[in-house]
Amino acid sequence: MSKQTFLKGAFILIIASFITKILGFVNRIVVARIMGSEGVGLYMMAIPTLLLVMTLTQLGLPVAISKLVAEAEAKKDSVRVKRVLVVSLSTTLGLTIIFTTLMIVLAPFVAANLLTDERAYYPLIAITPIVPIVAISAIIRGYFQGKQNMKPTAISQVIEQVVRITLVAITTTAFLPLGVEYAAAGAMISVVAGEFISLLYMVFVFKRRKSFRVRQQFFTYAKGGRKTFSDLMRIALPTTGSRLIGSVSLFFEPIVVAQSLALAGVATVMATKQYGELAGFAIPLLMLPTFITASLSVSLVPAISEAAAEKQYQLIHHRLTQALRLALLSGGISCVVLYIFAEQVVTLMYNAPNVAMYIKIMAPFSIFLYLQGPLQATLQALDLAKAAMMNSLFGALIKTTAIFALASRPELGIMGATLAVVIGFILVTLLHFATVVKTIGFTLEVRLVAKVILLIGSTAGFGVFCAKYITFTESMLIDTTLAICLTTAFYFILIFMLKLVHKHEIARLPMFGTLLSKFIR
Repeated sequence: MSKQTFLKGAFILIIASFITKILGFVNRIVVARIMGSEGVGLYMMAIPTLLLVMTLTQLGLPVAISKLVAEAEAKKDSVRVKRVLVVSLSTTLGLTIIFTTLMIVLAPFVAANLLTDERAYYPLIAITPIVPIVAISAIIRGYFQGKQNMKPTAISQVIEQVVRITLVAITTTAFLPLGVEYAAAGAMISVVAGEFISLLYMVFVFKRRKSFRVRQQFFTYAKGGRKTFSDLMRIALPTTGSRLIGSVSLFFEPIVVAQSLALAGVATVMATKQYGELAGFAIPLLMLPTFITASLSVSLVPAISEAAAEKQYQLIHHRLTQALRLALLSGGISCVVLYIFAEQVVTLMYNAPNVAMYIKIMAPFSIFLYLQGPLQATLQALDLAKAAMMNSLFGALIKTTAIFALASRPELGIMGATLAVVIGFILVTLLHFATVVKTIGFTLEVRLVAKVILLIGSTAGFGVFCAKYITFTESMLIDTTLAICLTTAFYFILIFMLKLVHKHEIARLPMFGTLLSKFIR
């Protein structure tokens, strides 16, 4: 099994995640065009419930597996690797049965009483089969990530999106004549199908590359698994706490938004539409660069865990600095483009120019969101998952309180919810950074921060110029695309001029890295 370095593994995941993000946005455009804001609102109302159940089912085991397998690999302990996998699978399968049943039984109550829209029942039921599929898939991914082999994870992500986008137009169109709620359920069916095919691929790769037979040696490795279970829970429970807090927060978010908008005098149908615009259109656009930071985070956990096991503290600082620098660079261009070209982008993608007002409020502060993933991954790798959990809890409480306080005011309405979301991710990121600084004495170089500020500020000025003066044709699509391309090109040229990317990092890129590095001093 091929093991990749931190950067190479991260770059493999970044490329795959980029492909899946592009496909994902095509998927969202198709769904939005077919179902409209109301259908997307119903679709997005079901997603938080799904994420909550998945978090409870997985119990944070993928991160724990990744960390423990990486440590065992550093010590050449193959028996521990096998025991970790067996105990994890046993735990997850048991939880899957419990929570899948609860999701089916409680779906009517959740839809009618909590989400305040009985039509959400149909997408809730349609998405239920995904729980055991994702649970098993996540365990296998954690195993490969602990081995620092990111290719199976990367390929499975692409497979999942290809299947989903192939089916989504068929399923939504087929069910739309029955009603928008059935169309939302059809979109969920395409999601389930994509995850299932992805799981089949992961199982195939696992069976081909593993060095032991699960069925024949399952109970052998399960014996004496109490210590392994304890070690897993030491990492998994706080990690679950962090994810559970996020999932619970997302679960209550549409509920609190709906109730707050009702207090502000907004009708139920309009509240569903506005929440669909915010959660289904605006936030996914802002989340676009997180495919890079998420990939960095996945690679960072085993890389830092391995360095910590070998007491290479300077290497920990080096890898975290690399991750944060790449997160800043990938997020900076997104902040600039989404703020300056917000109205054109949402009009072209969703035919919903009203969404631009949400993006213009959130985009300047989204850089904090892009830093959050690597910081949380570092805390988990350093056995500080409990601290990360408490930071997430505090941030979620403040965000939920702020949603109720602001969105219930008639003069703010849905814009109050938008401001509350911004407050939440800024606060959690600052708390994570403070914890890392306190624990390992980490600091960001002042020169690096100054260069990034200069980079973003200069690109913003150039972007405003392009948006104002590039009107060569009557087509908004052509002019906007050209302006964004020029702004992005200016951004990357400035990156190399400011020496914010190093030659050896470019050389780590898969396929063309060595060739591209020859053109960099």
